Amino acid sequence: MVAARASMSCRVVHLTSVHYPFDTRIFHKECRTLVSVGYDVTLIAPRAEGNTVQDGIKLVAVRPPRNRQERLTRTLFHVYRAALREDADIYHFHDPELMPIGLMLKLLGKKVIYDVHEDYAGTLDAKRWIPVALRGPAALGLQVSELSLAAFYDRIIAVTPKIAAKFRPDKTRLVQNFPWTQELGSVTGMPYEMREPLVVYVGNIADARGLLEMRRAVEMASQHAPIKLAIAGKLRSGAQADFYGDGANGLVEYLGPLTRPAVAALLARARVGIVVLHPTGNYIDSQPTKLFEYMSAGLPVVASDFFGWRQVVDSVGCGLLVDPLNPSAIADALRWLLSHPEEAAEMGRKGQRAVLEQYNWEGEAKSLIATYNELQSRKPASQSTRAVATS
Repeated sequence: MVAARASMSCRVVHLTSVHYPFDTRIFHKECRTLVSVGYDVTLIAPRAEGNTVQDGIKLVAVRPPRNRQERLTRTLFHVYRAALREDADIYHFHDPELMPIGLMLKLLGKKVIYDVHEDYAGTLDAKRWIPVALRGPAALGLQVSELSLAAFYDRIIAVTPKIAAKFRPDKTRLVQNFPWTQELGSVTGMPYEMREPLVVYVGNIADARGLLEMRRAVEMASQHAPIKLAIAGKLRSGAQADFYGDGANGLVEYLGPLTRPAVAALLARARVGIVVLHPTGNYIDSQPTKLFEYMSAGLPVVASDFFGWRQVVDSVGCGLLVDPLNPSAIADALRWLLSHPEEAAEMGRKGQRAVLEQYNWEGEAKSLIATYNELQSRKPASQSTRAVATS
């Protein structure tokens, strides 16, 4: 990685009240990248096991909340108190509920980065704990708050061009959530054509992420040939009833959250990666990390037929697109890939090449480092790298 090294005196603190401490984007990509070029990095996050140091990153743990109310009160207070104790030069926060904390840190003279992982207002449609009648007003209120408070922060880091376009271009930088090129690719795993008929889904699990449709599609496909679905990730509230519902007949295996090496090992023995998120406003415009992770591992994909996703899958030729609400169409795609191993393997190779050449973290890391170097050197925005255009 070619980048100017940070001043060794520059202390950076990442803040989250929601994410797992070893979150792929926050810990394994952003924090590790910053450490690699000389930044002194601390991560404040909920963790019952307490403080630790890993890969040169100091983890300051706050007690995990027992419920949402506690997370929005006690956890926020403890995150802010821990942030003040660190007395860092740059604070980089990852959750919209931390926006007031970002403002308070800015008023104390700190440099502040807001990392926008999702179109948060767009996610409220799927929040069952918010009454339906209040979801629209809540989304509007969140959007107004986000745009208003963002004016005070030094930089906005956006995960997709669509999200970046919402914010001031002079402050906004694009850092997409693509995989490391070497993390998930299998060089010693079983040859593709010899693998078991295993379909994998890696990521958080919820109804809107296609849990029920995946399960039904596998049941349909199993009537014609052997097939199994392995799901690895965290069960969101409301998903468990569907997951453990009748009819799965041993075709679906839930592995729980996995470490990154365990994810790599799972992908190395699979035949297909699946990502059939529902057509909500947030998902339609997203760039699902799992899609690019499957590609990186050399797996053909079955993915929702959304415009942005189609641009990737069709242009690369790395899989099949389906109506995510139609289990029969998903089953047909799975059957085709499993019954055409040579064509499926070639799709996987095409996806892997695309990650090596274009959709990789190594390229995005340069933008992250450039953003931090801007704040260190106080360069004018006109001299910065990858400022996001308004178009």
